[in-house]
Amino acid sequence: MSSMVIGFQEIEKSQLYLVGGKGLHLGELSKIEGIQVPEGFCITTAGYQKAIGQNETYHALLHRLIMLNADDRDQIGDISKKIRQAIMEAEIPSAVAEAVTRYLSRFGEEHAYAVRSSATAEDLPHASFAGQQDTYLNIIGVDAILQHISKCWASLFTDRAVIYRMQNGFDHSQVYLSVIIQKMVFPQASGILFTADPISGNRKQLSIDAGFGLGEALVSGLVSADHYKVQDGEIVDQRIAAKTLAIYGRKEGGTETRQVDPDLQKAQTLTDQQIVQLERIGRQIEAYFGQPQDIEWCLADDTFYIVQSRPITTLYPIPEANDPNNHVYLSVGHQQMMTDPIKPLGLSFYLLITPAPMRKAGGRLFVDVAHWLATPVGRETLLNNMASDPLIEGALKTIIERDFIKLSPNDQTAPTPAKINTDKPAAFENDPTIVSDLIQQSQASIQALKQNIQTKSGAELFDFILEDIQELKRILFNPQSTAVFTAAMNASVWINERMYEWLGEKNAADTLSQSVPNNITSEMGLALLDVADVIRPYPEVIAYLQHTKDDRFLDELAQFEGGQETKEAIDAYLEKYGMRCAGEIDITRPRWSEQPTTLVPLILSNIKNFEPQESQRRFEQGRQEALAKEQELLVRLKQLPDGDLKAKETKRMIDLIRNFIGYREYPKYGYICRYFVYKQAILKEAERLVEAGVIHDIEDIYYLTFEELHEAVRTNTLDDRIIGKRKDEYKIYEKLTPPRVMTSDGEIVTGAYKRGNLPADAILGLPVSSGVIEGRARVVLNMEDADLEEGDILVTAFTDPSWTPLFVSIKGLVTEVGGLMTHGAVIAREYGLPAVVGVDHATKLIKDGQRIRVNGTEGYIEIV
Repeated sequence: MSSMVIGFQEIEKSQLYLVGGKGLHLGELSKIEGIQVPEGFCITTAGYQKAIGQNETYHALLHRLIMLNADDRDQIGDISKKIRQAIMEAEIPSAVAEAVTRYLSRFGEEHAYAVRSSATAEDLPHASFAGQQDTYLNIIGVDAILQHISKCWASLFTDRAVIYRMQNGFDHSQVYLSVIIQKMVFPQASGILFTADPISGNRKQLSIDAGFGLGEALVSGLVSADHYKVQDGEIVDQRIAAKTLAIYGRKEGGTETRQVDPDLQKAQTLTDQQIVQLERIGRQIEAYFGQPQDIEWCLADDTFYIVQSRPITTLYPIPEANDPNNHVYLSVGHQQMMTDPIKPLGLSFYLLITPAPMRKAGGRLFVDVAHWLATPVGRETLLNNMASDPLIEGALKTIIERDFIKLSPNDQTAPTPAKINTDKPAAFENDPTIVSDLIQQSQASIQALKQNIQTKSGAELFDFILEDIQELKRILFNPQSTAVFTAAMNASVWINERMYEWLGEKNAADTLSQSVPNNITSEMGLALLDVADVIRPYPEVIAYLQHTKDDRFLDELAQFEGGQETKEAIDAYLEKYGMRCAGEIDITRPRWSEQPTTLVPLILSNIKNFEPQESQRRFEQGRQEALAKEQELLVRLKQLPDGDLKAKETKRMIDLIRNFIGYREYPKYGYICRYFVYKQAILKEAERLVEAGVIHDIEDIYYLTFEELHEAVRTNTLDDRIIGKRKDEYKIYEKLTPPRVMTSDGEIVTGAYKRGNLPADAILGLPVSSGVIEGRARVVLNMEDADLEEGDILVTAFTDPSWTPLFVSIKGLVTEVGGLMTHGAVIAREYGLPAVVGVDHATKLIKDGQRIRVNGTEGYIEIV
């Protein structure tokens, strides 16, 4: 075998860097019994490297290209064009030309061939690079084939390929190109086969696109294809397209587009028998590779030929199950307002705390609700609890209608979520001291933890944390604590339903929830306004803060007038709130105490946008609006039949809301406080592991589970390959978008908002805080990038409590994720901000700087 050329049958699994992704898969396909692959060979990457080896122009241009980033589109285009030209003008190495000529003589020089690119960064499990490099069909003769080899090499530097590599973190100088020379098949039909439905993700449903002639017509979008869906040997859906054009090979070489015979234009491309046969072939290939495949096929002389197979990289992984039964999974991230992936240590901490049946997939957590769906009472309570998120509720209803989880009427063992009673909330002692007692108990417990953990180290520390997590769970799931905020939530639902029924008043509880006591999260936003008040009189400090990038900036403040006062104010804020951060349910995320520069832009924004004493003014304004709404409702109710009774019951419900809804935010605050104590102790152990050479970096521990870290600390040993592997996996997970609801078949099931009489171009979501506001949309994906002015409307993917300090600057809120009782919704109501959440793709549909109108009463957004 020449190092320049290798036949399909000779390719080994380890030779990705010799033949590229496409070549590697063709080699594997050639070895599957019963699968027909047109014969051919690969010009290895050694040929490409020899061609560019001494090309000084190429290397100088490549160096310039590496210095650019994906936003430098004009420069990328200019340099890439010059690189392609340098490759095309270079002479093909004689060793390559001789090896190609030798192989062609064996296969037959008179045949027509496809000349196809196969890059080493291509058809990978996490990045397909599909269509980034060029393919040439029906090439005849040695000279023409050699010329098209140069064209393929040059296509490694098309603008789209260069930008794709930049966006996916690939080094241009480490990506090489192999060229596939493969005998042409002139098919009557061709197309694409996905062994899992690429839209819904259903792994049991196979999807086929088919058209006449060569597949290029489909790939290029020139024609519509027939579309068939097949499951277990049965065609479950088909759409026959009008196929007016097809691409065919010409006798003299190359291809041409021709009209399809009028009699065939609306005919089914494949017979039912052929469709089912293709399904069997697809399943065989999928089984061989062990994962869903995207397969290119063609049909000639009643034989199916496979010309490519690659992994489908866009499918969301299915959560692991311990049995073959059907399961249904709900995203924890959508409930917790944090849909980013969580590192392994963060996942394992969450799993130690939650009592729910959890499953992992794509670096996220999902609750397995199959057990609930198996009983009538479980279904009822699950739907009841999910009513605050119509997209999840709608998906569950679809699953129930399909009978995906079989009902077992006699089985009453399913765990039943606490039901929100909207008819008549249970009587609850309306005593505000209950809340202050619960807060005091939590704080005392955290103080005891801080003291006791100081004496623990090594493996003993991990045993201690496991023991303390039982205390955390006792506090977190304390029945009295749950009853407090459940009573307030029930009262809110009761108020909204009764005030609408009796007075025609929508979402009355929103105004009544403003400026309630004991809301630790809303107090956090107002407290940062107070920090701004301390700093505002000191211009030197402000100027310093505007330029600081160092997290040790607090130590430098003493040199400025007002520096000591500033340090004390920020330190006091961090003492109370420094354990918070974006994505705080992941213990590995950097806390504000660890990265205090995160708060600096928010403080400066508060100094710029507000007058002194804004926090008191704002809180008092909200309190007065709530009191005025209460008086107005009670006066109107008393004028109705049985008015005094209605007013008395309504007053009781309002008091429940005012006294208890603020506590809704406290349990999570206590839980995150505890997390930070654990984290600080564990990081000391990480320092010891670095000193002992067990790990390279303190943050390497984030890629271990709690149990693995415990063992590493106990034994002072670790297989460090696991860290690299987990880091690579995490990068893949970051690119995935988790579904709200998915099944064990991999199908992503979606619900929809159903509302009529809305403006034609309205973008729908869930109304969670009433009112209508117009303003400038600020699309913010990371809190630290926020540049807000008073009156802006924040548009983002999700907000957890850490985003609250931004809420003081905005007039409205739009998020992609959320429900009626998620943190962002609760705080929006308390601050009196119109808010719409659960808006799919909001950060793409709404452009930064656009003027929008948010209707938080009806639940939609208009671009104005």
